[in-house]
Amino acid sequence: MPLNTDLASKVWYRYQYARETGHTDFARKANICENYFRGEQWTPEDLAALKASRRPALTINKIISTIGNVMGEQIYNRSEISFRPKSGADSGTADILTKVFKQISDNNQLDWRRSDMFADGIITSRGFLDVRMDFGDAMQGEVRIENINPKNVLIDNDAEEHDPDSWNEVFVTKWMTADDIAVLYSKTDADLLRNRDGSYFPYGYDAIDTERDRFGNKVSLVGNAIQGHDMSPVLRNLRVIERQHRVLDRQKHFIDPKTGDMRPVPADWDRNRIALVSQQFGYEVIPKLVKRIRWTVISDNIVLHDDWSPYQHFTVVPYFPYFRRGKTVGLVENLLGPQELLNKVSSQELHVVNSSANSGYKVKTGALATMSIEELEQRGAETGLVIEMNGNLDEVEKIQPNATPQGLDRISYKAEEHIKTISGVSDSQQGMDREDVAAKAIQTKRQAASTNMAKPLDSLVRTDFMLARNILDLVQTFYTEERILTITHDRDGGGTEDITINQTSPEGYVLNDLTLGEFDVTISSVPQRETLEDSQFDQAVSMKKDLGIQIPDSFIIKASRLLNKNDLIKQLEASTNSPQAQAAAQLQQRGQEAEVGKTEAEIAQKQADAQLKQAKTQKEGVATQKDAQTPIETGEGGNEAEMMKVQAETQLAREKFQFEQQMQLKEFELKQQEMQQKQQLAQQAAAQKAVADRVARSQKPNPTQGA
Repeated sequence: MPLNTDLASKVWYRYQYARETGHTDFARKANICENYFRGEQWTPEDLAALKASRRPALTINKIISTIGNVMGEQIYNRSEISFRPKSGADSGTADILTKVFKQISDNNQLDWRRSDMFADGIITSRGFLDVRMDFGDAMQGEVRIENINPKNVLIDNDAEEHDPDSWNEVFVTKWMTADDIAVLYSKTDADLLRNRDGSYFPYGYDAIDTERDRFGNKVSLVGNAIQGHDMSPVLRNLRVIERQHRVLDRQKHFIDPKTGDMRPVPADWDRNRIALVSQQFGYEVIPKLVKRIRWTVISDNIVLHDDWSPYQHFTVVPYFPYFRRGKTVGLVENLLGPQELLNKVSSQELHVVNSSANSGYKVKTGALATMSIEELEQRGAETGLVIEMNGNLDEVEKIQPNATPQGLDRISYKAEEHIKTISGVSDSQQGMDREDVAAKAIQTKRQAASTNMAKPLDSLVRTDFMLARNILDLVQTFYTEERILTITHDRDGGGTEDITINQTSPEGYVLNDLTLGEFDVTISSVPQRETLEDSQFDQAVSMKKDLGIQIPDSFIIKASRLLNKNDLIKQLEASTNSPQAQAAAQLQQRGQEAEVGKTEAEIAQKQADAQLKQAKTQKEGVATQKDAQTPIETGEGGNEAEMMKVQAETQLAREKFQFEQQMQLKEFELKQQEMQQKQQLAQQAAAQKAVADRVARSQKPNPTQGA
């Protein structure tokens, strides 16, 4: 862009104001916390003073193990993000959006970037992700998520809420080479900045700074040429400042007359395109005064970019473990005091022990015969030292050291306990409980200690919500053309799925249109992949073994963590579908059918016996009734009773004969089927043996060929 010193100065002074009114204090605190986390817990001045007085300076870094436990808690609890339709949106589109988010997450390795952001937050009290569109790998563009150094993000000093949507501005600074600026912005601007060794602005000490968070230490900017070589293509000595701030602007909006929903009209749309969309969907267009994001990028006094932001949100997504009215608090800063106390007390204990071993001597002048005063000073603490004297023994006297102060060791113990208490990471969480503590008690302590991590993890869920919300807006704004996305469901097994979004059908309808509808973000916490798989496998085995639920073997193998489980599943399916397996399955099925038939026959036999007993009972009842009646009363009725008796006996005999015939027929059929199955299995076994013999003979070396 043309040189615009006025605009660059405006951005610079606003950046300087944000830096001096709060960010410098945060950066200083972040440096101290990072040094303590790395183990650099003594200042150079203290180390020099202790060295001059010949005192030890011990560093017993309890912070890194404590914070490492907190990081592990986050790693073993991941978040699963999905979308739900609202305001009449399609549920199928919500499912497609969930899959698109998974593809973006895998493409950006979001799990690792999220862990790095969490580490920045608990160590420095602030962590950030940057979400924007990237057109470096695809012409259509794709969502790119990156980590930002929290010391390079300057928040609006007037902001008082966690969500960046309530901020008025945010600054993001980064170090670039001149070649980076030429690729991203302008070659002309890059040539102007290429050979600069100083800042245009007065007191602009960090426009071109000498200390940065890199693999190396301090960077010397005196002369970019080394032995005649230009170092500007590789030396990142140009600080680029991005300012995203909100500005009032009158912008056109689409409005749906039915629902009242409004969407801003893209700035690059002309009148014809706006009219076409309005006519196609029945929208109305109204102007509205809104706050839009203005994006300005400068390097020194050169404006590299100045235009309206294409995004609805700031690209910055923050994470604050604890947030109180504009103040952020991490986990390390409250451990600085106990850690410093532990180092100093431990160093003092060692100094007392050293002083006891070499407490010094009182020597009369000329009393030493074989060594000098300097040699005695150096060798006075040696075991078995022999001192030869000229005079009396009283002329050389060893100074008795002071006794170790009582309670000195208790102070170091208290310092360690303070670290555990303040961080909330107990011995149970670190796996360092005593051997006599019950496993159930340890598990209960771990669950209680996890409560201390509830707020930092809840803040992480809030960050996940803001991240998903911003990505949803980017997808609905920029994923407007037809594209094919590959979704990976199983990283180990390679299970993938290809979905096509914004596909136009022959009838003119757009399938999987992601640009329409409003959706809610749903976040659920799930254990890490390895922990989740172990839990799923144990539950599946327990359900099949203990509860008797018929879970397929392939499902159990798939839930395991075997390396070649897909090959094992294929072999299992192949063996299941083989002729031998099918014949065995048929035989087993027939055996089960025979068991069922046998059971049914037994039931029928019992029913027949019951009917026989009932008929006998009826017969006896008729006989009793006949005997009780008089000859006059019976008359022809006696003949009727006799006939009923004969009929009942005949029917019973007929049913018994039919039942016996059916049972004999079923037994004959079962024996015949069993014989046929045995013959089939024997034939198949013989055929397999013949094939195996042929293969063995073909692989056996021929002695005549060798001769």
